[in-house]
Amino acid sequence: MKDRQILEMKSICKSFPGVKALDDVTFSVKEGEIHCLVGENGAGKSTLMKVLSGVYPYGTYDGDIIINGKVQEFKRINDSEENGIAIIYQELALVPELSIYENIFLGHEIMKNGILDWNETIKQAGIMLNKVGLVINPETKIKELGVGKQQMVEIAKALSRDVKMLILDEPTAALNEDDCDNLLELLKELKKHGVTCIMITHKLSEVYRVADTVTILRDGKTICTLDAKKGEITEDKLIKNMVGREIENIYPSRDHKISDEVVLEVKNWTAYEKSSEKPVLDNINLNVKKGEIIGLAGLMGAGRTEFARSIFGNPDNYRLSGDLMLMKKKMNFHHPGSAIKSGVAYVSEDRKRNGLILLQDVKQNISVANLDEIKKGMVIDDNAEIKVAGEYRKSLSIKTPSIEQKVNKLSGGNQQKVQLAKWLFVKPHVLILDEPTRGIDVGAKYEIYTLMNELVAQGMSIIMISSELPEVLGMSDRIYVVSEGQISGEMPISEASQEKIMHLATN
Repeated sequence: MKDRQILEMKSICKSFPGVKALDDVTFSVKEGEIHCLVGENGAGKSTLMKVLSGVYPYGTYDGDIIINGKVQEFKRINDSEENGIAIIYQELALVPELSIYENIFLGHEIMKNGILDWNETIKQAGIMLNKVGLVINPETKIKELGVGKQQMVEIAKALSRDVKMLILDEPTAALNEDDCDNLLELLKELKKHGVTCIMITHKLSEVYRVADTVTILRDGKTICTLDAKKGEITEDKLIKNMVGREIENIYPSRDHKISDEVVLEVKNWTAYEKSSEKPVLDNINLNVKKGEIIGLAGLMGAGRTEFARSIFGNPDNYRLSGDLMLMKKKMNFHHPGSAIKSGVAYVSEDRKRNGLILLQDVKQNISVANLDEIKKGMVIDDNAEIKVAGEYRKSLSIKTPSIEQKVNKLSGGNQQKVQLAKWLFVKPHVLILDEPTRGIDVGAKYEIYTLMNELVAQGMSIIMISSELPEVLGMSDRIYVVSEGQISGEMPISEASQEKIMHLATN
């Protein structure tokens, strides 16, 4: 890796109505390095990269972008692309109905005598796919690919534009473990070929694996830059600089007595796809006690989310058999609305698609699942809605300029808090949390864990689905392991270990 500085961003300031997103940020990157940009949700990481890539054009921010010693004035994304910069967002910008090769060269098509040269396009697409290690027919449609392979196509698309600097915004947020490993190895391989990578990530384990340098932002300001060669990238330093305080134990201790009262129980619970006789869930027996956190561990696709949704009113319309008991009463929820009224709430793993109404504001998202509570006759009581939203904004420390702010303008961690607020307003007996800390930073994780402890201390019961084994072990009182739609094991936390869980999850 060379020590030549390829990028410098000096004194960058960027404001939105009611908030200063970037405040005198300085950020520099060396040629051919993997530079991780980390910080809490709302720290300004994505905003800074949107300034760099021309999404926020010259004139909408203060400060200078200097590339290879020259001040740049990117007025549009194409300007940054012409300088060898490509950015890949969490929401991939591919056209599902088009083929891989059409997507790779979309916007810079290969022409011959004024006509699209499809043969050369397919050939060059194959070369790009080979560079990212993806063995697949370039004529395959994007909609037929999993998220991991789509991510590789996005990178191939960037390489087809002769990218010199590749920016990845939370690239592993939606990937399974294998796809995540493949992506990180690809970044290391691209580094060998001189491609400079800037990666925004919340996952500290990824930082340790690939980062040459780390820059930490907090509250829109540059806090520090750490060098891996000098041994500066440690967990303590990263967390302290990200959150502005030391967190000695990210999983806060919980000291309360769990009741013997069983709040929710399922017996011989089986779910079939309507179009198939193959069970999605097979003979599951599980119970949750008052004041208890149950951890549901297992590999992706094991059936954990399917189980959660099947008991939350069965929105996927599985054919169900078995018994569901809530507060010792047999229940038969035909719709999520009936589950909610009975005291069961479900925080979706996909907050943007299933958990929130992104174009509505914070107060509307918080109140939407329990409008009866704030109605006067047939009309919403605006003052009651404002009061409720304000209370949850304060109690959950939701960072937003106002409760009238559109939810799509909030950071991931604050969106997750809004989703939690929505379901806490329902005042459930049982709260199902599906990947509750996915895509959020360590500080927001700690706040959510602390909230979970407070809720069970008040007598709520929680079922937590998590793919992060340290999280399962750190927050659960008891663990069920799900494998291929079945419960493959159950254990109290005192007997649990990562090795035991993985053994049960893979058998």
